[in-house]
Formats: sequence, C-alpha cells, structure tokens
Amino acid sequence: MSDIKSLEQQHIMPTYGRFPVALVKGQGACAVSDDGKTYLDFTTGIGVNALGYCPESWVRAVCEQAATLQHTSNLYYSKPQAELAQRLHELTGFGKVFFANSGAEANECAIKLARKYGCDRFGETHTKIVTLQNSFHGRTITTLAATGQDTFHHYFNPFTEGFSYADAESLESIQKAADADTCAVFIELIQGEGGVRPLDPAFVKGLSDFCKEKEILLMIDEVQTGVARTGKLFCYEHFGIQPDVITSAKGLGGGLPIGACLCTEELGKILNSGMHGSTFGGNPVACAGALAILEQVAKPEFLKEVREKGEYLAKKLREIPGIVEVRGKGLMIGAVLEETRKAADIAKACVEQGLLILTAKTLLRFLPPLNISCDDLDRGLAILRQVLNP
Repeated sequence: MSDIKSLEQQHIMPTYGRFPVALVKGQGACAVSDDGKTYLDFTTGIGVNALGYCPESWVRAVCEQAATLQHTSNLYYSKPQAELAQRLHELTGFGKVFFANSGAEANECAIKLARKYGCDRFGETHTKIVTLQNSFHGRTITTLAATGQDTFHHYFNPFTEGFSYADAESLESIQKAADADTCAVFIELIQGEGGVRPLDPAFVKGLSDFCKEKEILLMIDEVQTGVARTGKLFCYEHFGIQPDVITSAKGLGGGLPIGACLCTEELGKILNSGMHGSTFGGNPVACAGALAILEQVAKPEFLKEVREKGEYLAKKLREIPGIVEVRGKGLMIGAVLEETRKAADIAKACVEQGLLILTAKTLLRFLPPLNISCDDLDRGLAILRQVLNP
C-alpha cells in the first residue's frame, strides 16, 4: 500500500480523506486489499456497487458490450441507450430520459429542464428553485448552490443564483420560499449526506399537492435512494406521490459512471436539440451494465428481500450498546451514536477490523450490497459490536 499511497500523494490532488487501504479486487460483499486482507464492505462504493463486487450477469453484459462497441457519440443512435431508456419507461412510467455520467450531472439536467419549463410557461423570470435545508445535490458550482448546507457555500464564489432553502419538515416554509417566479421544488426524500434523514410522509404529500396547485415542478433527487436501495425501485413509491422529474445515478450503473434525469412525457419536449448534451452520457458499456442491474433489482421478490434485510439490519443495530437511534429505509441506514462516540473514529476502527462503513455528519451510515446475505450482515454487525463494545 505504501507504493500506491506514495504515487497518489505525488500525482493526485489531495481532495479525499482516504482510509489506509488500497483495494485491488472484490467479489460479492467482500473486497481484498493489495496486502491480501479481506474486507466486508457495507459501503458499496457509496451506494454504487448495487449488487456488490463483480456480479456475474453485470460482468458478462459489460464485457460483451466493451468487446462489441465501447463508445459512439450521441450524434448517432445507440441500441443499449435506447433499450435502457425503454426499460426505465416500462418500470417507472416516465416519458423521457436524458443520460449523463453522474448524479451531479443528472441534477444539472433537472435544473436546466425546470428553468426552461418556467421560461416557456410563465416567462423569463420564472426560474427560481426551492431546495431543502440540509440537502445535498452534488459538487458542481450549480449543484453546490442547490445544496442546502452552508458548509458547502465557501471558497468558490460566485455560485449560481436562483436557489432558496426551506425547512425540511415545514410546508409553510416551502410556501413562503416559493414566490411568483418559482418553477420547481427539488428535494431528497431521505437526506443521505445530511444524516440519513427521511422526510415525513405527510409533509411530502402536502408538498406534492402544493406543487400541483401552483404548477410548480416537483423534482426528486434519487441519486442515492434510487435503484432499489430503499426496497422500492425508487423511493418516491413509498410516499404515494408522482413527481414530475427524478434523477438517478450511483447504483444504476452497478460500478460504471452513469446518471439519468427522468421526466414526464410533456416535460420531455422542453429541451430541444443543442440545448443540452454530453460526450459520454449514455455510453453503450455503462448502459449495458445498467440493463443488467435493472434486470435483477426491479423484480418484486428482490425488492421484498431488500426491505426485509433492511428491517433485519435496523433491528440488529438497535440492539448494539452505544447506538441510540437507527433511521432510514431498506438498505440505506443511519445509526446515531452516543454523544461520547465519534463516527469517524468508529469507522476507522471498523476498517482495522475488516469492515468498511460510511459516516454522514455524526452518524454511521450503511449502504451494503442489495443482495447481501444475512450471514454477511451478521458478520459485519459482530465486528461493529466488538468495536463499539471492546
């Protein structure tokens, strides 16, 4: 690992706080470092490796496509891209999709779509977007501006204008923030980076009704919550609402970069030729991988298992001394620690014992593979229990 670390420090910008581990291969829920140590992974690359490391069907689809046609520009039609768009339509009912390379890019598309909608329907000033306090929508200048956390609003001024922030549990706050020039409200249904905080269903239903009444678009950032992570294909299904736009990424590609902005049929006519684009968006290999992921995770029985495993994980976490609250849905779980415990210290100690976990603010965060076995869940929980109670 020292050679890899040395190369990294010489040649890569120091933008990441890395754990002292160099992962070189993986299978299922386990990864192996360059020194041969095996780690049980409850992070899935921050929710990216939906089916763990190197699932057979995904590897086969990706390899076959890479050996056939690895890339073609969006000046030409692409069968894998068209088939993925069709499959997403079949599974969600959304009329149109734009493919990008990441969650931040998918969110950028949603923002542009909303502002063009506002201009077309109500006039050029109708471009404001309301997001929520404690939200996170990406690290581009515009998605940082959309993010409702002051800690991200430093150093990179001027940020994109036109965003206001409302309280995450107050419909009155939304109504106050949404003025005559507001075109959209953009939210996460579970604020992942903000501390794994699910929104209240009554608030979400009230927000949906308000947006319909005012002809304001309701846009849902499903970058982390989507693709079966919460036990539904997309998290909005838990809330009994129908948003106008959703964004997806992370688990959709199963390990390859892909983002998607899905919208209604009517909104699909808003952005015309030349108004948006991406060199790599909808890459054939990434689309082939995404099709393989959806083939497995969209099955009702698979989604039921994710919900059951999520309930099991949450129940077992609540039984561990030192954890005072557990929240989330499906296999997107946050664990609040006693005030004397620091999440970063616990995560570091877990790595030393062979368990990879995440943090979110002061919480421990768990995003294990959606197909993880109960035996692997138990193994990881045993490590965590030992770390918290040596």
